[in-house]
This record gives sequence, C-alpha cells and structure tokens, in this order.
Amino acid sequence: MGQLGLEGMPRRLYTCTPSRLNTWLDCPRRYRFTYLDRPAPQKGPPWAHNSVGASVHNALAGWWREPYERRTPAMAAVLLTKGWLTDGFRGAEQSTRWRDRAREMVTGYAGTLDPADEPVGVERTVATRTRVIAVSGRVDRIDRRGDELVIVDYKTGRRPLTEDDARSSLAMAIYAIAASRVLHRACRRVELHHVPSGAIAAWEHTEESLGRHLGRAEEIATEAADADEAYRAWRGERPPSRAAGPADGSPADVPPELDRLFEPRPGPICSWCDYRRHCPEGRAAGTDRVPWAGLAEEDG
Repeated sequence: MGQLGLEGMPRRLYTCTPSRLNTWLDCPRRYRFTYLDRPAPQKGPPWAHNSVGASVHNALAGWWREPYERRTPAMAAVLLTKGWLTDGFRGAEQSTRWRDRAREMVTGYAGTLDPADEPVGVERTVATRTRVIAVSGRVDRIDRRGDELVIVDYKTGRRPLTEDDARSSLAMAIYAIAASRVLHRACRRVELHHVPSGAIAAWEHTEESLGRHLGRAEEIATEAADADEAYRAWRGERPPSRAAGPADGSPADVPPELDRLFEPRPGPICSWCDYRRHCPEGRAAGTDRVPWAGLAEEDG
C-alpha cells in the first residue's frame, strides 16, 4: 500500500495521532493551522468545557496512581479539587459551581470502580505502524477482562454516548489495534464512559471491522500526506523540518492553488473552532460562542 516517490523511493511513513487524522477529516484548513503553519495563527480564548474535561480526566488518572487503600470516592473528589482548571469560565462563581459539579461526577463514578481491579494502563501511550502510517495515541485507561484488553475512554459532554459512537470511533479502533500489538494480547472491545451519568457505550469489534478502520486511517493519511508535501515544497522544507513560516496565518498567505488543498469545510462546528478569527468561511458558517457555551444548557 506504500506509494513510491521520486526515483522509486518509498514514501516516508506518515506520523500521526488519531486526533491529527480526524482534524484533516473535519477541516483541512484547521489542519493546516494546527499542524503545518509555523508560527501557528493565534487561537481564540480557552473553552470552559475543555477545562472541565481535562480536570475530570486528570483526577481519574490520579486516582489509579494512588495506593490501593486510598482509592476511595472521597479521594477522587480531593484530586478533582486540587487539580481544578479555571480557564474559560465566565467568572469565579461559575468556575466554583462547575468545580463542585465535577467533583460530584468523579465521586459518583469512582464509587462504581473496584480499586483492586488494577488497569493494564492509565494514560498509556500505544503505537503501531503499517506500510503507510506510524500512528500513536494516549489511552485514558486499558483494562484487562479475562484474557483480553478493553479500551476505556472518559467522556464529560452534555449527552451520554451511544453504541454507534463507540462503533464508529476511528480513535478507539486504532487504540485497540495498537494496544493489542504493544501488549501482545487481544483487544477488540472499546467503551465510552460518560462520567456525568455513569452510562457506558460499548462495541465489540471484529478483526474485519478493526481492519476497515485501519484502512480508513491509511486513506486519510495518504490525502493529508499529499497536502503536507505540497505545503513543505512551497515553504522549501524537507520533512520533517518545521522552519518558521509566515507571521500571519491567514488563508491569503499561501498561493491560491495551495490554499485549495486546504479548503475549509464550513458547518456548525466552525462556531467552536480555535482558529475561527482567521477563517472568513468559518465565521460565516456559524455564530460566535462565548468560552463557556459548551457547558450544560443553563450555563450556555
């Protein structure tokens, strides 16, 4: 599946994460801003819902690193409070209210866990490669159930996830493949744990479904790699060099034929884009959002 470059030389493996692949799928222009432009365009303000999610993830990761006897729901609350992130909130009152709300989330979720059921990995980086890609990513948790591994991903959004979300997740499938190869044990089950509700959305992959996800990842990577090479050629770079580029990251900084490779994909997601200010199409596609708009309805 590897493509030949100049003079018959094989193409360099495309090094990526699932997040990088999904960014290309969502919007090639945001991909360019995120991964290619150096210096990158200035981002918008931080999002409060990201602060909630990161605080919860960090507390749950820290909980498993505590000695067995300290793995209690109360300890989860302590870790959440100590590590609370305040970026993006409307003010101290809103931040405090959401800190207390998040503390209830992790306390309730920790109460469903068996502290003796030691995970195989917490915030564990796994990686694998094919003839096309070298992909890696960090998994929230890897459990062992019987003779097999299970990928666990924490979610803190407004709504519980569904079985379809677990089945269709490219990232979760790649994590399962990589974990199996790194840890030398079968891994087919993926689970999305919605911490606010305690709901779990799970999917049991087959070798065929995992293979389809990996093939899709290679297709995405091939598209992105072609665009990367065109961009580097314009910049006079040699992969994987990242010399400083134009100071302003607006679309007008690149020639039209190159910008067409990184055309935006306007839609509702544009309202949440960190680079919205640099993209006229994105600004036209959706309204501006305040940094706390991603919280529950009463705080939108």
